[in-house]
Amino acid sequence: MKYRLKIADGITNVDVLPSGGEGTLHLTVGDKACDVPFQAAGETRYQLFVDGKSVEVFVVPGDQGKHVFVKGKTFFVQDADRLPLRRPGVRGQEQMPGLVTPPMPAVVVRVMVREGDRVRKGQPLVVVTAMKMETTLVSPKDGTVRKVNTSVNAKVAPGDALVEIEEEAEENDAGSSL
Repeated sequence: MKYRLKIADGITNVDVLPSGGEGTLHLTVGDKACDVPFQAAGETRYQLFVDGKSVEVFVVPGDQGKHVFVKGKTFFVQDADRLPLRRPGVRGQEQMPGLVTPPMPAVVVRVMVREGDRVRKGQPLVVVTAMKMETTLVSPKDGTVRKVNTSVNAKVAPGDALVEIEEEAEENDAGSSL
């Protein structure tokens, strides 16, 4: 099967074929080809054998793709041929600077702000944990917390708006002096 996968901002061509019996795939990624033995080690966990080395991989389905965890790194992978076409002028969530979202599926361990709080750019807002690592999500700008959409122990995923920040309006002195 041939796939066009969107990983980060790029498109990667991948060809996947059965090879050498059950439990082995022949993969061609770009111009590199190899046979990869694998076995399922759980519902979302796989053990791959690449160049004779064991590699543990987690694949977690999301709403619009899959989150793939390999060697401490997370990749959001989508089928490029199934992505909706973007209309010009429509901003995706990743371009909306007032939303704070987690970088990977995680569990919220601490919420450090409440609705109405004033925050500064870089101020810690929420702490999440994934794969035994804590990540502190910070405010992308100065503003006021408009809405907190999460709580401690909530399971969250990329694209979930955990905190919404309303940018502070710049004071306009033009109309105040006569």
